Amino acid sequence: MDPTLFPILILAALVIGLMILGWAVPVRLWIEALFAGVKLGLGSLVGMRLRKVSPPSVVRPLIAATKAGLPLDVSHLEAHYLAGGDVDRVVRALISADKASIELPFQQAAAIDLAGRDVFEAVQVSVNPKVVQTPRVAAMAKDGIQLIAVARVTVRANINRLVGGAGEETILARVGEGIVSTIGSANSHKAVLENPDAISKTVLQKGLDSGTAFEILSIDIADVDVGKNIGAELQTDQAEADKRVAQARAEERRAMATAREQEMKARVEEMRAEVVSAEAKIPLAMADAFRSGNLGVMDYAKYRNVESDTHMRRAIASGEPESQSEPGS
Repeated sequence: MDPTLFPILILAALVIGLMILGWAVPVRLWIEALFAGVKLGLGSLVGMRLRKVSPPSVVRPLIAATKAGLPLDVSHLEAHYLAGGDVDRVVRALISADKASIELPFQQAAAIDLAGRDVFEAVQVSVNPKVVQTPRVAAMAKDGIQLIAVARVTVRANINRLVGGAGEETILARVGEGIVSTIGSANSHKAVLENPDAISKTVLQKGLDSGTAFEILSIDIADVDVGKNIGAELQTDQAEADKRVAQARAEERRAMATAREQEMKARVEEMRAEVVSAEAKIPLAMADAFRSGNLGVMDYAKYRNVESDTHMRRAIASGEPESQSEPGS
């Protein structure tokens, strides 16, 4: 190997060693902490590297807390970092809470952060309440008129209920339910339009923020519109349904009547067939009577006279012209 390459290799190794040493021992960060009044040794910073903790993610929030007058333990910040929390957000929340005179211990702030809530935003909402607007809520008064209302709910974060407390969606759902209940209990939609503040007062008295992470400060009705005449539509639909039921029953009765009529016609035709069959047997019976001597000529003449008289009476009763009398009448 060329002896002239040795100095170059040594210089490269030295540069690489310094880079590794600069990464393992964050001297610049240690100097920042030292001048900020944070008592932190180089060994602690190296230990953070070995524990797979990013020193800037812990030390810089610690510097901010120290400057704000908050005594925090670096081990607690490391533990929160290793647990997957956002150290910077927690420290900023603690500083904001301290400046706003809100009692917020580090353990509680860390628990809120690990629970998935933005603890810094929660402190801001606790100091400066925010307004959330409900979607358009439709309800019907007792007179059948639909009203569509929109409410603005002013809420403030409740730090003590952030862990395990319900969110904004629950608040909006409960307010919507209260609006529907209040409008539904009104005798007339005009009363609601005249006094929309009665809705907010009634809803506010129900304690809708129970079990949530917020405290409801006020509920203001932003808009109330008149919708459809639901009562009239329901009556119309009911009348149409009654009409269809009546038509179905009438059709059923007509079908039964038609069936009975067909049955009677079939019965009449059957009886007519029986009469025709019986009448066809009369000449044969009379012939047998003549042969056996049970029927004489005078008897036959009387039979023909009775038959002719019956035919005449039928013609008179029906109004038809009398046909020629048959022989023997």
